[in-house]
Amino acid sequence: MPVAHGTLAYREAGTGVALVLLHGIGSGAASWEAQFDELADRYRVIAWDAPGYGDSSPLPLPTPLAPDYAAALVQFLARLHVDELVLVGHSLGAMVAAAWAAEPTARLHALVLASPARGYASAPADVRQAKWQERIEAIERLGPQAMAAERSSKLCSPGATATVVEKVRASMARVTRQGYGQAAHMLVHDDLLSHLRRVKAPVTVLCGELDTVTPPDACAGIAQVVGAPFVSLPGLGHACYVEGPALFNSALTLALARARRP
Repeated sequence: MPVAHGTLAYREAGTGVALVLLHGIGSGAASWEAQFDELADRYRVIAWDAPGYGDSSPLPLPTPLAPDYAAALVQFLARLHVDELVLVGHSLGAMVAAAWAAEPTARLHALVLASPARGYASAPADVRQAKWQERIEAIERLGPQAMAAERSSKLCSPGATATVVEKVRASMARVTRQGYGQAAHMLVHDDLLSHLRRVKAPVTVLCGELDTVTPPDACAGIAQVVGAPFVSLPGLGHACYVEGPALFNSALTLALARARRP
């Protein structure tokens, strides 16, 4: 799909209210396969390759923040003629989702944050620098394929099957150096709560019980700050929607039952 800064790639299936899915820093649109399979009979399910991911053009600035990705999402939704929606953001995608949802013009039924990444904008400078170096050195030293092979199992629970780990690896292997670098800048220099506190739509926070990337206590704390329900997903790791799609989709469906028209 052509947009102002280039192209945005996406997947779409189904009809009805738009259910828009935003992946995290090491993933892509294809990772939502199980949500398409189960939910496209009830929703118009849409998932993008975020700017700089897969076949999508990177943003035209080297140091973007969540509002820059949210601006791209505005264009994306306009091109798809999506006026009202429910929005799901996983990990770093939760920050983009919150930045978009915080705008007063957002026509949002509900916002679901799965294993949300808080971001490090409020952390000390040395912590931010360390987190930045960790991400950039990984992609530069290993490249997407080797980084995916090294990190994919860490996004799953210890009991995840080889099939699940391979799905996570395959999605991560499609990241690009530029797109990953831009997303890493957002992670290090932005803060989820600065956007989430301004969201008016119903919010639900989900997290895998065995998530070691965005641990349950941290996710529950985010939910508490904004008075949102928190749902722990038993036995699942960070890539909860890939590892346990039936459990994730059930929790998502219950969250969307709280949806209201804006």
